[in-house]
Amino acid sequence: MSLLRKKTVTQILSDAAEGDSGKLVKTLGVRDLTSFGIAAIIGAGIFSTIGLASYNGGPAVSLLFVFTAIACVFTALSYAQFASTVPVSGSAYTYAYVAFGEIFAWIIGWALILEYAVSNMVVAISWSEYFTSMLSGFGITFPKYLATDYGSASRAFALVEQTRQAGTPLDTLPENTRVLADAYAQAPQLGDLHLIANLPAGAVTVLITALVYIGIKESRTASNILVVLKLAVIGLVIGVGAFYVKPANWSPFAPNGVAGVLSGVASVFFAFIGFDSISTTAEECKNPQRDLPRAMLYCLAICTVLYVLITLVLTGMVNYKELGVSDPLAYVFQKVNLDFVAGVISVSAVVAITSALLVYQLGQPRIWMTMSRDGLLWKRFATIHPRYKTPSFATIVTGFLVAVPSMFMDLKFFVDLTSVGTFFAFILVCGGILYLDAKGLSGQSKFRVPYINGKYTIGALLILAFGYALTGANLLEHMEAKPLLFVFWGTWAVLAVQGFRYNFSLLPVVGVLTNLYLMTELGASNWLIFVGWLAIGLVIYFSYGFRKSKLATA
Repeated sequence: MSLLRKKTVTQILSDAAEGDSGKLVKTLGVRDLTSFGIAAIIGAGIFSTIGLASYNGGPAVSLLFVFTAIACVFTALSYAQFASTVPVSGSAYTYAYVAFGEIFAWIIGWALILEYAVSNMVVAISWSEYFTSMLSGFGITFPKYLATDYGSASRAFALVEQTRQAGTPLDTLPENTRVLADAYAQAPQLGDLHLIANLPAGAVTVLITALVYIGIKESRTASNILVVLKLAVIGLVIGVGAFYVKPANWSPFAPNGVAGVLSGVASVFFAFIGFDSISTTAEECKNPQRDLPRAMLYCLAICTVLYVLITLVLTGMVNYKELGVSDPLAYVFQKVNLDFVAGVISVSAVVAITSALLVYQLGQPRIWMTMSRDGLLWKRFATIHPRYKTPSFATIVTGFLVAVPSMFMDLKFFVDLTSVGTFFAFILVCGGILYLDAKGLSGQSKFRVPYINGKYTIGALLILAFGYALTGANLLEHMEAKPLLFVFWGTWAVLAVQGFRYNFSLLPVVGVLTNLYLMTELGASNWLIFVGWLAIGLVIYFSYGFRKSKLATA
């Protein structure tokens, strides 16, 4: 009855093979998996959040993409080793079950549910923005009060009223604020309640959920087609935009310093999450132990190169100060009077973001299914549809949980919250590899993270890094402003000691530390919400999962 009871690799594979409610169809190859990864990574991030990151950090944000990609590579290697060891659908949840025990598996599974759900909401909201923009390009006006959230509209209306009462001209406010205020004023009312909802976001979620429900083959085909179209458009952006780059726009390269660059961490990291969603399809792979590791690394390499090139083109075509818009790719081509290209991008963004939503919506039901199969959630979540061979009930629940909030919540809140859950999952996966190495269990892995002995290196790097930090001004004030830095340095010290004792591999350690450092750049309010989410999860676990777990009843 221990909270740290673990499943062996043999147990997990056996449970997946038995499949109480049916089996999934093995149909995915390395090309399909790579396509899913590209679909997830190149979605809302490259078409929307990349602009905000460039606005805050300038051209130097291209380096932040490289740094974040490196952090993801270390994590991807760890994911790849686990995927080759435990080729089932649970992703980091299953890996934590093997390495750390049930309570950690539950925590990471619950965090993954938040990650995928919130990611889906961000993507759905971004899709709605581009969809209505595309319609306006064809001369079709979609009512704004049916394409935004209540909170954003009401706050904009209040700001406009305050500005008007102060006697300040309204044209001093951003155009988007005035548009939202008009939407609030024009919305039909039920008593004092203004009827405002983001209907396109909810509608596209329902449609994608229906596709995912029907089958993995149909989802694979749709994803592959959408990814080809997406890559063609990105190639067009880079190829055409390169001729309009003015090197003068790259100076200064980091106008707001390191702080400005790092302020885009949440946006940039959000652009990269998604490669881990590949591992949720492990049971539908023809050869998961070979293809999953390859696909993760392939899609990360491809997407990193594309992100860096796009950032350099964007910041080279216009001054970085002009990029604080929701559709930066279309905007820069409008600025250089290439309206046709801007129109193509707007239409393609709808396609690109649809493919990202498809992959996220595919991943979450498989997390529910795996947790249910272990007895930690209601048994019905593990139900496999007899005809479509998909986790049917879990897919419907996922669609409902994403569609409803996406109609009523705003974008920025979700972007930061997504990153918290993702960093948490990534750290545990990297830490899991260290555990497998220390216990001598890595021999079961068909793919292994390249081993670099960190016995002395981890501690030496700690001394050098902390010494360098001490030379900076106001180190203590900086750490007081970001309390997680105490956790970061403390964790590094623990890893240095344990690394000396157990000859830890350097790469997973770097994965833990880079993800933890990036976490320190996120806002405290998001952490509070994340902790609240985990608290709800623990209540469910102790009231149901702890007693119903297969390990408890075995």
